Amino acid sequence: MTSGENLASMGVVTNVTAPRAPDLDLAVQAADAAALAAGVSVREVLDLQELGLVVDLFATIWGRDENPPVTLELLRAFTKAGNYVGGAFEGGRLVGACVGFFHAPAEDALHSHIAGVSSTAVGRSVGFALKLHQRSWALLRGVSEIAWTYDPLVSRNAHFNLVKLGALPAEYLPNFYGAMPDRINGADDSDRLLVRWPLRSAEVQAAASGDAVREPVGPNAVVALSVGPDGLPVRGRLDGDTSLVAVPADIETLRRVDPQAAQQWRHAVREVLTELVADGSRITGFDRTGGYVVRRTPDPLRDGALR
Repeated sequence: MTSGENLASMGVVTNVTAPRAPDLDLAVQAADAAALAAGVSVREVLDLQELGLVVDLFATIWGRDENPPVTLELLRAFTKAGNYVGGAFEGGRLVGACVGFFHAPAEDALHSHIAGVSSTAVGRSVGFALKLHQRSWALLRGVSEIAWTYDPLVSRNAHFNLVKLGALPAEYLPNFYGAMPDRINGADDSDRLLVRWPLRSAEVQAAASGDAVREPVGPNAVVALSVGPDGLPVRGRLDGDTSLVAVPADIETLRRVDPQAAQQWRHAVREVLTELVADGSRITGFDRTGGYVVRRTPDPLRDGALR
């Protein structure tokens, strides 16, 4: 009996690593490929100085130097307790980061609380690389789902979350965080759409390989909310089996130049989506031209989406 075998028989963890399951290897390979394509190195952030870089990055992105979205003390506690802080580095410079913490033990999930990419690295799929690293990190720890929230008015995030990543809408949360007076949220209500990311599903595995999850709209879709000639929301019919709910092309700019118009969009999207869901429909995808795809007929292949 070797010393390693003897230690293992006594329940002591050794440096002998059991072979990983094939799906775990694929998850790690997909994360590595995404990081390579984005031109970054993505890894856990544990060092105190580098955790400070995460705090500074988020403070810059959200324009909250005096009241950053996360604090150094909180991140230090998160990592000590085994939660997730990941960073995307270009050379020695941090250009993106993502922070998550575990749900209650029975829920088998990680909540991805905040993620952001520096303006100097936008458009290179750094966010995609961060999420795939987070996915592989979670799978290697036996976690099968990641959940997070995003502003349903931000069209690029809707496409990223529901199409590029294959996450499933689960719940509409009106004014979830309360007032968030920062560069991104302005004075708007902080409505959020909660999504769940089943890490081992066929759709998510395909998305991780670059095969985006596109929801076919079909020719009979009814426009429940559209963009009028003046750029404001126009309410349509809510009686279709498939409905399209539009969002503004750039809500963040709209908040700065016309806060009242932005508020009209917030209320219109909130009302239409919640009314459709209350009537038995669910969000099943996002179309860049028409907006959210909402279906009345249940789809067993994507069961668990917002209903």
